[in-house]
Amino acid sequence: MTLAFPSVVDLRERPEFASIIADRVWRAWWEPKGYALSFIEKLVQKNLNDELIPLALVAHVGGTFLGTASLIVSDLDERSQYTPWVAAVWVEPEHRSKGIGAALVHAGAEKAHALGFDPAYLCASPLKHGFYKRLGWRLVEADVTEAGLAIFRSPSYRKLG
Repeated sequence: MTLAFPSVVDLRERPEFASIIADRVWRAWWEPKGYALSFIEKLVQKNLNDELIPLALVAHVGGTFLGTASLIVSDLDERSQYTPWVAAVWVEPEHRSKGIGAALVHAGAEKAHALGFDPAYLCASPLKHGFYKRLGWRLVEADVTEAGLAIFRSPSYRKLG
């Protein structure tokens, strides 16, 4: 089945996807560390408040969830001087390699810029470095954590001239 290219919207516009986002983020990053799903559900609910950050983005076609990314204040306690962060980028396995992850990352960086931040940051495992570099993100620091996470900064969204 071929789906149309997704819409990428703020979760506040499609709150019915909150439980799916919590599940995917929990399974990918938090369950292996022993956290309860309810912990992540509470974090996702914070994206539905009226604050500018945190916010969650959802990629979807109609009622079909395709992926998510978040814009948060900080993703690494070790580097709180960098803000904001595009984080928790997730694309459903059957929809990967179709530009959805790139669209989510781009939308997160654009949201940061719209809020007055330039650049945005993200951290990535060594396996994902190439993906972010292809999107124009630049390496800021390598091997920041024991897991080998690196920090990248977004391309500038400031208009020239």
